[in-house]
Amino acid sequence: MPTEREKMLAGELYDALDPGLVADRIRARELCQRLNAASEADEALRRDLCRQLFGQGGDTVWMQPPFFCDYGTNIELGERVFFNFNCIVLDVCRVRIGDYTLFGPGVQILTPMHPLDAALRRQQEYGKPVEIGADVWVGAGAFILPGVSIGSGSVIGAGSVVTRDIPPGVFAAGNPCRVIRSITEEDRPAAP
Repeated sequence: MPTEREKMLAGELYDALDPGLVADRIRARELCQRLNAASEADEALRRDLCRQLFGQGGDTVWMQPPFFCDYGTNIELGERVFFNFNCIVLDVCRVRIGDYTLFGPGVQILTPMHPLDAALRRQQEYGKPVEIGADVWVGAGAFILPGVSIGSGSVIGAGSVVTRDIPPGVFAAGNPCRVIRSITEEDRPAAP
């Protein structure tokens, strides 16, 4: 019989009040509190806390606290991912983020889902994973909803609500977020 954690990560209905999951959330929140309170000058402490918090990529993540997450261990970061101030990642399912992806201030990545049936919702929830490619830029205040994939090299406009997959190499924006145009060679600045 699968554990509540295994069900959670598989996107199945699970009990969020399972004692093991509660303990894991407390651990993550305590690490986030320590990270958010750490002096920017204490790079060694901040790096150590990031290594403890994230499932992968804590060695190179670049962050401007405050930062908040549910578990941290379900967040897999590529090389040199950047989170600006006030980002939130609710990681009841896996959140995979590619190399050199940038998040503006106030971005939220959300994996939890709640049943529409009220009686079931009182007891269980579920989630859908989020996948974000490499070299993505997500503008300030954007929301990335459960189950979404964003292709490598894309840009998400500030304040967007990403409700469905975004292909690679595009600029997308709005609520709901939609592709505005492809990113082309013309978008590269001219050499001085």
